[in-house]
Amino acid sequence: MKTFEHLSELAALVGQEVAVSDWIAVTQEQVNLFAEATGDHQWIHVDVERATAGPFGAPIAHGFLTLSMLPKFFENAMEIRNTRMGVNYGLNKVRFTSPVPVGSRLRGRLKLLACEPVDNNGMQLTWQVTVEREGSDKPACVAESVARRYV
Repeated sequence: MKTFEHLSELAALVGQEVAVSDWIAVTQEQVNLFAEATGDHQWIHVDVERATAGPFGAPIAHGFLTLSMLPKFFENAMEIRNTRMGVNYGLNKVRFTSPVPVGSRLRGRLKLLACEPVDNNGMQLTWQVTVEREGSDKPACVAESVARRYV
């Protein structure tokens, strides 16, 4: 895990990969709970028997479940001390580039694209997050995530 004592340390890292998270497993239970929370009960996610005979050979995680793991990747990969809070500001773009079969392990590669001051003693950070699936050459998701941190 990368640790930064002050938010200002990140400005020098624009354009660089800053951190890589640990691997995190995707379980059928997570997929089922996500389906319950969102109402997305499509068979390729929740019907194990049918999905196993389907186009992916197994049930796959929802794309938005994969995307919802971004905060966990950040929490797992780095800590920015001496800040009072952080907020999700949004996404500039997201692509789901390959399926995530249940049982896969994912990790996030965090590249800092921009670091700009904002009101109230804050910093807006734009990150390219590449979600890798263990054993796959193609990422599962590539997202541009925008967050604000305040000191």
